[in-house]
Amino acid sequence: MSLLVLAYPKLKIEDFDRIQDIRKKHDTRYYNAVNPHFTIVFPVFKLEKNKFSEAVSKVAAGINTISFILKCAVIVKDFFSDYTDIFLVPDEGYSYIVKLHDKLYSGILKNELRLDIPFIPHIGVGGYTSPAESKAVADDLNKSNFIIEGIIDKLDIVNYNYPEIETIKEIKLI
Repeated sequence: MSLLVLAYPKLKIEDFDRIQDIRKKHDTRYYNAVNPHFTIVFPVFKLEKNKFSEAVSKVAAGINTISFILKCAVIVKDFFSDYTDIFLVPDEGYSYIVKLHDKLYSGILKNELRLDIPFIPHIGVGGYTSPAESKAVADDLNKSNFIIEGIIDKLDIVNYNYPEIETIKEIKLI
């Protein structure tokens, strides 16, 4: 069991469907477990659920919604497995998501920050144990010159026990 903060973005239905079509084909690990999302706080194992939720809620109070535009797919070696992941990374909104991530890692979460894992705001759409296979998918996506606009208007505090994800609390952004 671990605790995380996820942001399920608001997307146009055709963009949500497009992402899901990509994930259905290339994301055998998480497609059935979770909808498209940005992971804002990585898994936390040491904190009690109520303390985690209270800390995140306090820090998130007063944070504005974040608009973003995805135009690029990149590959990144997964730090927890043999997979090379395929990410849709925002061209616009990137810095706001990074600053939200950094802000949440304060107070009791300060010591939970994983400095061994770079924070790259993204929506994961797949991954393979073959980096070349992941690269080929990312290249195909980039050839399509996609543009996906969305908004992060809430944060979900979740309890993750693979393959199940339970939302503990939703925090609306202003």
